Amino acid sequence: MAMTPKEIEDLIRAEFPNAQINVIDTAGDGNHFAAEVVDDSFRGKNRVQQQRAVYAALKGKMDGSHGELHALALSTRAPE
Repeated sequence: MAMTPKEIEDLIRAEFPNAQINVIDTAGDGNHFAAEVVDDSFRGKNRVQQQRAVYAALKGKMDGSHGELHALALSTRAPE
């Protein structure tokens, strides 16, 4: 089952309520997305730690071949 950018944003927003979040469907197929998440909680964390926190917010939607979310190119950073 495909997801929408809004559904992905809502999952991320639940864990990062003050973040700037931009999610786009890169292929127009409901399976391939790109997301940028900018949040103050990322300050002092390396990129791997930041991205793991966002993937955890997706609550298993990317897990294995049965995940609803097939591909997500993720960019994270703290605000400047």
